[in-house]
Amino acid sequence: MAAETVQRPFAVVPLPNPRAVTVDPAGNLFVGDVATPKVYKITPSGQVTVLGAGGPTIADPIGLAVGRDGTVLVSDADANTVYRILPDGRVDAWVKPSPVPSDTSLSAPVAVALDPEGNAFIANNSGNTILRISPQGTVTVIAGKRGEAGATDGAGAVARFGKPRGIALDGKGILYVADEQLSAIRKVTSAGTVTTLAGVSGAPGSADGIGSAAHFGAPRALAADGAGNVYVADTDNHVIRKVTPAGVVTTLAGRAGERGKADGPAGTARFSEPRSIAVDATGTIYVADTGNGAIRQITPDGLVTTIAGATKP
Repeated sequence: MAAETVQRPFAVVPLPNPRAVTVDPAGNLFVGDVATPKVYKITPSGQVTVLGAGGPTIADPIGLAVGRDGTVLVSDADANTVYRILPDGRVDAWVKPSPVPSDTSLSAPVAVALDPEGNAFIANNSGNTILRISPQGTVTVIAGKRGEAGATDGAGAVARFGKPRGIALDGKGILYVADEQLSAIRKVTSAGTVTTLAGVSGAPGSADGIGSAAHFGAPRALAADGAGNVYVADTDNHVIRKVTPAGVVTTLAGRAGERGKADGPAGTARFSEPRSIAVDATGTIYVADTGNGAIRQITPDGLVTTIAGATKP
């Protein structure tokens, strides 16, 4: 049976620069806006609350993930800190900047993903590494080498990244990384082995295809569903792409190179610099459409609507 298409109500919320979006199993949306700067929770009925109000300011909420207990992790790239917004509303600086820089130091942490055991995975943008933070706050390097950029596939410290930006975790424990500078989608196994799933490192473009036949334009965010499909906010192309586990890349919504703000069927919809993406259990996709200051929804049948922003479109 096909998934039922549900139209979410529009939520009036100021989003001059939305950079992060995620969704929990109950369908609540969490949005990080770096201009306000605030982290918002938007319920399926459209009710909006500001999380962590009264606590320390999270100046650059650029990455979000929600734990099973409702704790929201927020990566602040400017402060080199990962915050926790606890279920009771308190804000805790969970992992702080290192007094002495090391391989495990946070260096522009731009995205965060959580596994079922509560381990957090970080796209450490300036450090060119992928980090893991245990529930106790212990940081380890999964792949890459601090300060060394490149396009090398390989295991652990042999691998190189060119500014890892987006990160997503599938149901099998596989990490996917949007390598912004290389315009490629990388895959990291639980053992830390890195391969290039789709795109050609250092060769931006907008072509659909399989593996190296596909090209991306500075992709900045990823989401993964239970079947291992990866959804890509292909920022410079202004489109949403889909990558299957076999590396088959298709354009899901929007048209490459055409910036705009049009709702409607996927092929006629338009986006402007989408920079974050999330997918829920029904296959509904949520996009932080940064250039338009809005949150867009893509239903499983391909209908794009604007569901949050300052005003209705």
